[in-house]
Amino acid sequence: MSHDFLRKPVQNTTSGDIITNIFLAMFALFLNGFGIYLTMQANIGAAPWDVFNLGLSKSLGVLYGTASITVSLTILLIDIMLKEPLGLAMFIDAIVVGKSVDFFNHLELIPKSDSLLTGILMMLLGLVVIGYTQFLYMKASLGCGPRDTLLVGLKKRMKRVPIGAVSIGLLSTATLIGYLLGGPVGIGTIICALCQGTIMQLAFKTLSFDATRIKHQNIIESFRVFAHKTA
Repeated sequence: MSHDFLRKPVQNTTSGDIITNIFLAMFALFLNGFGIYLTMQANIGAAPWDVFNLGLSKSLGVLYGTASITVSLTILLIDIMLKEPLGLAMFIDAIVVGKSVDFFNHLELIPKSDSLLTGILMMLLGLVVIGYTQFLYMKASLGCGPRDTLLVGLKKRMKRVPIGAVSIGLLSTATLIGYLLGGPVGIGTIICALCQGTIMQLAFKTLSFDATRIKHQNIIESFRVFAHKTA
């Protein structure tokens, strides 16, 4: 992957730019779903939000993807109520990731791990895939995920609370509710909670990618670009 692609800022100033980056986000999130699939097949406990999704899936008798979409759209509604800016990629995130996991579950590409060591290795590999695909998703500059937006929105309203504490509170709540609904909690849950952010940052570092320099385009700005094209 060329350094020009890594360093060149995405402007999304034309409808062609936006369409290209919509497909980039979709591709990245589809592969992101494969990373999540790996963490689930590790069979040593799911990531905090996936404990919630799997618990809801088990309780309602629906596919993981259906539960994931339900949770994501609910969080999107909360983001809207918090008056946080929304991007086109947020809606793509809400739908593509969950159904991508369902797709890989349907293919049954990888059997569930039956040992702790294999499970840990599979979990870490899944987190690496998630880290690198997160780069591609963020590179599209069309908005952060619903959960990240919720985290930022809550932090703005709890100014004296460190964002790390807000994140821990969110993840703990998702894990507890998911566990009560029958979601799988185990050592993998702890690994995800402690390592996912670090692995993502390491992935960004290997690509010389600075996420803080990304200026995400909100959905109103995107529509204005398309409106200008058709005017």
